[in-house]
Amino acid sequence: MPLATKLVLVVRDNLEPALAVNAAAVVGLSLGARLSDPLGGDGVDGGGGWHAGLNLHPVPVLTAPTDELRELHHRALAREDLIAVGFNEVARRARDYDDYLATLTTTPSEDVEFVAVAVFGPRNRVTALTKRLPLLG
Repeated sequence: MPLATKLVLVVRDNLEPALAVNAAAVVGLSLGARLSDPLGGDGVDGGGGWHAGLNLHPVPVLTAPTDELRELHHRALAREDLIAVGFNEVARRARDYDDYLATLTTTPSEDVEFVAVAVFGPRNRVTALTKRLPLLG
């Protein structure tokens, strides 16, 4: 049975592979920390080895140009039924989190360039925002 909610990660379409993977990991971890959905149960393999429970959602990693990432972030934040997490160039270039926060306060909103955006919420709402975006690959 399909889940009622959906989770997607969207990375900027011109990132090098290592940067795309890093950006997806950053927004995925940040989004996961905000979700109340439980993980699946822990598992045990045939040899008795333990395996930690995993996220129950498929996690497509999509791509979008910079302007579409900004729009996705803006539109997702405008909806109360969605959770959106953005990773931007200010954060990516910062030496540490305090540096990021300090630089962010002096960066005009229109100059914040997104590297990745994660969106979670009702399946139909997330799909409406992301259905035309291609898979990373």
